[in-house]
Formats: sequence, C-alpha cells, structure tokens
Amino acid sequence: MKLKVCGMKHNTAEVATLQPDYLGFIFYKNSARDFNDDIPQLSKHIKKVGVFVDEKVEVIVSKIEKHGLDAIQLHGHESPEICKLLQSTKKEIIKVFSIKDEFDFSVLTAYEDVCDYFLFDTKGKLPGGNGYTFNWDVLKNYPSTKPYFLSGGIGLEELEKIKTFKMSSASKHCYAIDVNSKFEPEPGLKQIEELEKFKKQICNVERM
Repeated sequence: MKLKVCGMKHNTAEVATLQPDYLGFIFYKNSARDFNDDIPQLSKHIKKVGVFVDEKVEVIVSKIEKHGLDAIQLHGHESPEICKLLQSTKKEIIKVFSIKDEFDFSVLTAYEDVCDYFLFDTKGKLPGGNGYTFNWDVLKNYPSTKPYFLSGGIGLEELEKIKTFKMSSASKHCYAIDVNSKFEPEPGLKQIEELEKFKKQICNVERM
C-alpha cells in the first residue's frame, strides 16, 4: 500500500524527508489546512496532490500550473462531467466518496471512466479531517476493480485494524492509506516521529 499524507501546511519539507508516495495540499478556504504558500522543492518520487471542494475548473487548472501538481483530489459533489473535463490536464484524478455505516456503490458507476482512483473517507460535519474512521466492513461489497485510497481518522492506533483489513477480501483493491488529522498537534502541523513509525509499520504490513 502507498502512503499519502494530506493537509500539508506548516512543515512540508520535514514530512517529505520520510518519502511518502503522495503529499496532499488543501485548496479550500473553509479548511483550517487551507494552503496559500509555495510548495517547497520535493523529491520527484513524491506526488503533489491538490485537494479541492466544488471548485471551478479554471481555478483548479491555475493551481496545477502554479504548484506543478501531479494529482487532483475532488472532495465535494463534483459531477462525472467535471471529472471528464479535468482529464484534459493529464493529471491523476482522485474522486472522494464519504461513508459511515453503509454506502450505495452504484453511484461509482458514472465515475469509472473519468477518474484514476476513488478515495473513501468518513462522512462527517467537514469535507475531510473529521478524525475518526468509518466502518471498513462496508468495503466488503466494493464492486469495482478501480484502486482506491482508504482515508478517515487513521493513526497509529489503527495499525492492528489495518493489518486485519489487509488480510480481508475488502482490501484487494486498496491502493493507498491516507492520513491527516491523527498526526497533528494542530491543523497542518505534522508529527514527524509518529509518521515515521506509521510508515515503517505499513511496510511491515506489506511484508506479512
């Protein structure tokens, strides 16, 4: 499984030394992690993800150009038509869907051909960063073969749960683990030592 660290803001360069596969930068004014700085020079092995919530296509394109983004994460109610328009950017497109205890997987069908990945997050008051997990058993009914990111309140205390999940059929198409608020003393400031421990444990899960 790949690792994505989202909600970058205050100590991006430090987090980058851990070599996660993806770093997420939130471009959403209502977020405490809204990013309005310059992204520091990163390893070419780290993909920069721009996270947007119901944003205009032209604004997304301008952020791609300004920051050299490698991927677009759509965290709002973006339609399949919007995703199709954004395919012209040639960037990876990650479409987010929120889950709690159940989910109607039929809504994914219209997005199958217009995005590269799905991302499943916890349904809560905020578009993301709610700090708790959803019921991963829901993913046992995942009908697609499209790879997905698993997100929502994942921290060090979820490692055993991840190991169990990895051994289940529900994880077959889990491409990446996405972490954010559980590794913060404050929004946008990441705890490096805890992230390093988590990354090492994720690698151990892979070797099981």
